[in-house]
Amino acid sequence: MLDKKSMISAEAALPGRTQSMPVPAHHFVNANPMLGSNGEIAIPDGFQQALFGLGCFWGAERKFWQLPGVYLSAVGYAAGYTANPSYEEVCSGRTGHNEVVMVVFDPSVISYKDLLKVFWESHNPTQGMQQGNDTGTQYRSGVYCYGVEQQQTAQASLDQFRTALSDKGFNDITTEIIAAPSFYFAEEYHQQYLAKNPGGYCGLGGTGVCLPEE
Repeated sequence: MLDKKSMISAEAALPGRTQSMPVPAHHFVNANPMLGSNGEIAIPDGFQQALFGLGCFWGAERKFWQLPGVYLSAVGYAAGYTANPSYEEVCSGRTGHNEVVMVVFDPSVISYKDLLKVFWESHNPTQGMQQGNDTGTQYRSGVYCYGVEQQQTAQASLDQFRTALSDKGFNDITTEIIAAPSFYFAEEYHQQYLAKNPGGYCGLGGTGVCLPEE
């Protein structure tokens, strides 16, 4: 029987498919176009992207679309092996993917450090392959970095938050910080789910510990 809290190997992962998920034309909350002319998520000139995994992506995405300076948010799957997986496949534990939130932001309005603060304070990054009552590899904590600067900033913030958590008696952080892997859009009904379903499930819960100011 498959242990959903253990990462599957690349050899044992589901093969996936070449066809990507259909993507809605516009963001449900702010109506910005979701895709650019290249068919990838829209990133206006001068804007940047960030990618985070912090538990069930419904509640996680809402944390970010509410922030000033965030142009787009989208949910999807990353850091596994299966190409263009379905939600059911990810939940099976046989893809290796994490449930993630893609964030496109204006760095002149909100910084990457500001996004990291929301990331750390919105979940418990000490729980390994789960978040609250949600268990499985798709609920692990992760920061997926676009470039060396993001990676260095993320690692520095992890070190800060580790100390703050330790002072409050929490276990060590289990968050993975790696270069951003391929991002696969989740199904359309998952996008901005809690805006479409305000009473929907949100299992996200922080530790009550704040990221220290530098």
